Amino acid sequence: MTSTTLWRPTGPAELDLVRDSGWRRWPPRLPDQPIFYPVLNEDYAVRIAREWNVPASGVGYVTRFSVATEFLSRYEVHQVGGETILEYWIPAEELEEFNDHLDGLIEVVHEFR
Repeated sequence: MTSTTLWRPTGPAELDLVRDSGWRRWPPRLPDQPIFYPVLNEDYAVRIAREWNVPASGVGYVTRFSVATEFLSRYEVHQVGGETILEYWIPAEELEEFNDHLDGLIEVVHEFR
């Protein structure tokens, strides 16, 4: 299976739920979170973790994980800012299926305070 590496900036509450899953699944979205946003490059994830997660909760993490490329191809890449500000928009109702196509564990690669 070919897989694509993605990153996700996250705060401590979401990371606790990922840990509870054995580092294998993203938790369901909250009612006010209709989209799951994994990003395509580490630098963008670092910026979000530092600029959003740290002020919001005192700590920000960057996670790295892989998804089956064939499954991921059903989603468009969205450019939401500059040339490298790229993310996928996974509808909340499709997150369980997305999780079923993770290849390996979700890992923490950066922590900011």
